[in-house]
Amino acid sequence: MSPGSPESPVPYYGPDFGLLLRRDPEAAEVLLDELDRLRDGLQLIASENFASPAVLAALGSTLTNKYAEGYPGRRYYGGCEVVDRAERLAIDRARELFGADHVNVQPYSGAMANLAAYAALLQPGDTVLAMALSHGGHLTHGSKVNFSGRWFNVVAYGVRRDTELIDYDEVRELALRHRPKMIVCGATAYPREIDFAAFRGIADEVGAWLLADVAHTIGLMAGGALPSAVPYADVVTFTTHKALRGPRGGGIMCTAELATKIDRAVFPFVQGGPLMNAVAAKAVAFGEALRPEFAGYAHRVADNARTLADALATEGLRPVSGGTDSHLVLIDLRDVGTSGAVAEQRCAAAGITLNRNAIPYDPEPPTVTSGIRVGTPSVTTQGMGQEEMKEIATMIARVVREPGAAGEIRQRVMELTRIHPVYPSEL
Repeated sequence: MSPGSPESPVPYYGPDFGLLLRRDPEAAEVLLDELDRLRDGLQLIASENFASPAVLAALGSTLTNKYAEGYPGRRYYGGCEVVDRAERLAIDRARELFGADHVNVQPYSGAMANLAAYAALLQPGDTVLAMALSHGGHLTHGSKVNFSGRWFNVVAYGVRRDTELIDYDEVRELALRHRPKMIVCGATAYPREIDFAAFRGIADEVGAWLLADVAHTIGLMAGGALPSAVPYADVVTFTTHKALRGPRGGGIMCTAELATKIDRAVFPFVQGGPLMNAVAAKAVAFGEALRPEFAGYAHRVADNARTLADALATEGLRPVSGGTDSHLVLIDLRDVGTSGAVAEQRCAAAGITLNRNAIPYDPEPPTVTSGIRVGTPSVTTQGMGQEEMKEIATMIARVVREPGAAGEIRQRVMELTRIHPVYPSEL
């Protein structure tokens, strides 16, 4: 009788929920309440998704117990022969998935991946050219409250006022004027495709490293719904928990030339022991992304985002840049006289979770904003399609304009999520 056969119990890999419920009902209640929140509402945060039950199983495994400072075959602790296999599996799958020369799967987050990339390529005080946070960039692309803005001389580029698209002529002009050591491309709230070839050409012209932060679009690149940054960038940083649908965490891909520098920057420079349960979960996610059905998912995410953008425009909510090529839509609310903060609150009351977000040249402060950001990875994971996107657009537009309609819309949201449940109980 083999382990896991119908005649034998399932082998133990980690604690089950029943044990938590018995040992710590207060903590168990938090987990159940979060599951209820997910099941009763629409999750439209562009940077969130639902990890598969297989990914969650790896995260909840006994691999969390193992200290494994160093890299496979070169650890500073004994007993790493098993977790070495998990890390090698994650690396091999990521290299196959993205066609990368080298992959480091240890970063705890996208921000830690960026910190390591900066550490590998730069010295404090070096000049960096990156996208302005107010135009869709990230805190680690030069914000003064972040290490990137405190330790480096960051020059910001943005989008044009008329098209709200990246002005590649401005990027080149700034690069020629400031001669940065590194150019960063990638964004958190830029809905359009980024021309990595154009950035590569500019970087080569001024002798700069090119760092592509594709935390938001990595899943679409894995599924072929957007062009990959890997053939163009010296270093590619990413997260595993957005459209890639894996555990919360980060990763770095780079050329063979930079492999040693990147690995040393991750450990021992910015991190200690890797989270081996998370590394194993990353391996599971990469394996899932290698399956043919993931490409279909990635294309549906992008198709749903385009449909959502068009439907919101029809409802009178203007998409920044006129639409989207990716998984997210950035909406300018000024024409409807509502701030992003108010719209976020009104939507929350109706069971629609999204976030306020600055728009380019926003007159409002970041705590208020003139826009909202909506994304389609989670609802696409639930099996929703273009008809549901049109209905969601109508619900968003109505509750933004009519806060009194929140109760009615919340009821319809719950009906929709019953048809497309999160983590069905039979799994």
